[in-house]
Amino acid sequence: MGSFSIWHWLVVGVIVLLLFGGKGKISDLMGDFAKGIKSFKKGMQDEDEAKAPAQPEPVRTIEQPAPVQAAQTAPHPAPVHPATEPPKAG
Repeated sequence: MGSFSIWHWLVVGVIVLLLFGGKGKISDLMGDFAKGIKSFKKGMQDEDEAKAPAQPEPVRTIEQPAPVQAAQTAPHPAPVHPATEPPKAG
């Protein structure tokens, strides 16, 4: 079951000969098909080369002014409301 008999190999060989060997119609078709694929790939490469610009466009940047830094001063203490003051010992 796991190995192929001589008949399996003969059938595979005949199919391979029909597709790729000899001067039959099928082998001519396969050759034309291969030429078509090569032509298509060459056309795609030519198209990519035509789209590539001769010189790359320079990069444009937007310049922004430097951010203004706040003056470095000591923070002011928050005012204490008289109702929330702790009682004075005394």
